[in-house]
Amino acid sequence: MLLRHILIKVDDQDKALAFYTSVMGFVKRHDDDSGPIRWLTVVAPDDAGTELVLEPNSAPPARAAQRALYDARFPAALITVSDIHAEFDRLTGRSVKFLRPPERTGPVTSAFFDAPAAISS
Repeated sequence: MLLRHILIKVDDQDKALAFYTSVMGFVKRHDDDSGPIRWLTVVAPDDAGTELVLEPNSAPPARAAQRALYDARFPAALITVSDIHAEFDRLTGRSVKFLRPPERTGPVTSAFFDAPAAISS
């Protein structure tokens, strides 16, 4: 059994694609809008197995749930890096907005960032 796809609900697929590729460093894997829904995925350069699906967040219940989780500061996904402090510096230099610098939270060090196109204002 493999974990192949992780859904990330986004309000604007093009903005999300630009953020995850140009800013975060992911690589576009699929971009197919030949059906009723555009299938858009990105992968980390060193993990071609797990794909983030940048899925439109058009259903009102999903939008309400996403807003509630966002306001309560629940992350949509957890991304692991080998050096969180270097990644924090790299992404801050690319204008990524973090809620706080890396901080030890139990057995891990974490830093939470906002992803444009994920939540409408």
